[in-house]
Amino acid sequence: MLGAILSLSAIAISVRELAFHIDTFEMLFFRSLIGLIIVWPFIIIQGRKKIISHHPVAHIIRNITHFAGQYAWYYAIAFIPLAEVFAIEFTTPMWTMLLAALLLAEKITTSRLLALVLGFIGVMVVLRPGIVVIQFASIVMLGGAFCFAITHIYTRKLAQAESPLSILFYMNLIQLPMGLIPTIQLWVSPDALMWFWLTVMGVMAMTAHYCLTRALAVADASLVVPLDFLRLPLIALVGYSFYQESLDWYVLLGATMIFSGNFISVRKEYHMHRTIHKVGHQGE
Repeated sequence: MLGAILSLSAIAISVRELAFHIDTFEMLFFRSLIGLIIVWPFIIIQGRKKIISHHPVAHIIRNITHFAGQYAWYYAIAFIPLAEVFAIEFTTPMWTMLLAALLLAEKITTSRLLALVLGFIGVMVVLRPGIVVIQFASIVMLGGAFCFAITHIYTRKLAQAESPLSILFYMNLIQLPMGLIPTIQLWVSPDALMWFWLTVMGVMAMTAHYCLTRALAVADASLVVPLDFLRLPLIALVGYSFYQESLDWYVLLGATMIFSGNFISVRKEYHMHRTIHKVGHQGE
């Protein structure tokens, strides 16, 4: 999780450094290109059978929404404080719960309902509608969090049938032309410094995916989720130190409320599944 936190923070810094030099679509194109370069040796080693997919439509939907979410994240980083971007991103589990209830008929338990309520209040605290002017980039990022939630739903479906390598490969392959085609008219040839930040962005995007996957594989979500929240104070410190961004206590308070709802829900469901698992073993 430390690797994931540092990777995501490094991506945010890279995007901020690149934002006023090249278009967001071009950044996303290079992210996918570098991702393919990194993934390809693993495909050669493990064999091409690992990337054979029987769910092309699910991959397409997943990557359209993921691309939209990534675009919103990159766009927001250029215009609003980094801490606010991360705080709004933390609403993704809230949207995922709602979509899972609508699309997968999952029940909204008491703990999930509490997470939704705290999440909504947290968003209101971060954005403060009617008190301050809401930045357009904040609304874009809120839409990005919703897109990430759809991505999570389809990732959950695909993960049951396909390897992580397959999901990563099609993510980069499908999103490559999505970033390239809109960029053609606005293409800017990167200089040496831009190449440095593009490389950092592309490599860190892959390490973030890998580290998050490994963290969830070796530890319970009830441990992983609290550690993920450390991204917020870290990126707030980066914004304060390098970009003269003020420490907005409303953003920190709202993000804490959003996180608290997510954590309570994860913790409650972890204990519930553990109890069911224990009863099942006793029955055997």
